[in-house]
Amino acid sequence: MVYLPDAMKPSEFDSSDEEEVGEELQTPLQISWLPLAVVECSQFLGICPLPGCRYKDVRRNLQRDIGELQDQGVQDVFVFCTRGELHKYRVPCLLDAYQQQGLGVHHLPFPDGGVPELGQCCQILQELQFCLENNRKTVIHCYGGLGRSGLMAACLLLKLSVTMTPDKAIDILRQLRGGGAIQTVKQYNFLHEFREKYAAYQETKEVSSERSLSR
Repeated sequence: MVYLPDAMKPSEFDSSDEEEVGEELQTPLQISWLPLAVVECSQFLGICPLPGCRYKDVRRNLQRDIGELQDQGVQDVFVFCTRGELHKYRVPCLLDAYQQQGLGVHHLPFPDGGVPELGQCCQILQELQFCLENNRKTVIHCYGGLGRSGLMAACLLLKLSVTMTPDKAIDILRQLRGGGAIQTVKQYNFLHEFREKYAAYQETKEVSSERSLSR
């Protein structure tokens, strides 16, 4: 679902920036670009950790991070963090900040370490494909840009290529993002069962649609 923001609340935005951190101490935002040529697509998909995050030893600056996204030509951002996480990591108004800077925002959250419901997974992939097919430079992120983001990127690879295997998709993501990509047993199993469950889900949708039309 594309996010439609409420009015930005300055007091909430300020709460994520209570202490000033010198530029030399800030954590730079690193965007990894996944080449989709491996699945015969000319586009790249960006993956990064949470912009503006100020948690434990991470000290990012939201305006600076959004500027980095803009400098790299990003037009759409997919956010998998829950609203609770955005508050926890001190970026409660992240979605509004993206929208105010003209970025297309797709807020499709699911729990850290977890997997999306199959219907939500299909929605994420559908919206991702739409962005990529329309040559919109797109980035996805969760908190660390490893588990949830790695999972969805791997699902995209499986959806775009019949010859891609789950293990190869995991290997590609781990080469790009490090060994922490696809972090949990639940995510690993979801990826290995993805094609079968996706096909069954699409078949159920088609049957449901046919029944509706026949009434």
